[in-house]
Amino acid sequence: MNRERSDEMYRRACRVMPGGVSSPVRAFRAVGGTPIYFQEAARASFTDLDGNSYIDFVMSWGPLILGHAHPETVRAVQLASARGLSYGAPCRDEVALAEKVVASYPGCEMVRFVSSGTEAVMAAIRLARGVTGRSRMLKFDGCYHGHSDSLLVKAGSGLATFATASSAGVPASLAALTAVIPLDDAAALEAVFSRYGDELAAAVIEPVPANAGLLLQRRELLARLAELCRRHGALLVFDEVISGFRLDRGGAAARLGITPDLATFGKVIGGGLPVGAYGGRRELMECVAPLGPVYQAGTLSGNPVAMAAGLTTLDVLEQEHGWTRLEQLGATFEALVVGTIRHAGVPASLVRTGSVFWLSLQEGEPPRRFDRIDPRCARRYARLHAEMLDRGVYMAPSAYEVGFLSTAHVEADLESFAEALRPALAAAFS
Repeated sequence: MNRERSDEMYRRACRVMPGGVSSPVRAFRAVGGTPIYFQEAARASFTDLDGNSYIDFVMSWGPLILGHAHPETVRAVQLASARGLSYGAPCRDEVALAEKVVASYPGCEMVRFVSSGTEAVMAAIRLARGVTGRSRMLKFDGCYHGHSDSLLVKAGSGLATFATASSAGVPASLAALTAVIPLDDAAALEAVFSRYGDELAAAVIEPVPANAGLLLQRRELLARLAELCRRHGALLVFDEVISGFRLDRGGAAARLGITPDLATFGKVIGGGLPVGAYGGRRELMECVAPLGPVYQAGTLSGNPVAMAAGLTTLDVLEQEHGWTRLEQLGATFEALVVGTIRHAGVPASLVRTGSVFWLSLQEGEPPRRFDRIDPRCARRYARLHAEMLDRGVYMAPSAYEVGFLSTAHVEADLESFAEALRPALAAAFS
């Protein structure tokens, strides 16, 4: 495909933006080549500056559960925009969306809106520390919770050392307050609570880890984590920025039957506009200002246009039985892709839960923890990604990012993915 205009735009962008992008993964460094610049999108496809069309299996990294430019969401945004782009004050749709979140998510009695998933997790952690009077946190290797300092960390040399910063600019003293253990490791889980349980303010986890591959967890270990948190007085925080309102009306918590103390949301509840939220039990949320001593604020929090987009998205999902439709699409997609992989005879597998999927390009059962992902997968994926792009299929420009389906995808889109995957797999494993 000719991408001359995208290449020129990238050269322009590099002169005025770090790496030419507003978020690192978009730079295509992990897969090679240069970013593609898009000019318009509709339903399940979009068009780049050179006029090339692609079927989109990234869906803005998850928010576009109804597809691009869904007519009802666009109409809601237009009407809200005409009434004012920002109030810096409460609005009706803010209350309506809060009521919908509270009615949908297990154990959530109050919610506070912010402007991003990172901000939501950052605020939830501050709340956990404020409520418990403790400073230490527990996170899991392979879970991503945004770029706040407390969680932009990696495992140190052992539990005694806690974590080290995974980014320049994160103070070592702050990183040291976070313990990091592997996912799917019962012994490490027991050990960290045995040693530090009474010092932990919270344990934060993606109940469906989807930022370093799709690392589906065993329910029994998540249930054990919840039990240990209760026993030691630490709060359990589910990061459902990706899984919330995508896997189910009640997110992963409803699917698993595990109710966290606090949960964070984003992506789907913004309908494609920047929104985040955190919520939980009333007695916890009433510790947030102005009712309590834990301060958090935001000029654009509860933005009326974003609230309208999120509210409309959830309304459409409910009215059109969206989650049932997505599960059906996911099952069809899985059958097509599994059949393609089997026919190709390569050591790969598809991991799927609902409308979220990931290709594991290695032998054996799909991994449940990040350190079990074969480094060769990234090299294979880079070749596969290029082949899929050349065939008009857009996938995430990273081997560790997941893919998404939307209600706008049709069976022909899924068949096109499977058809493009055949030669792409051959190239990846050649």
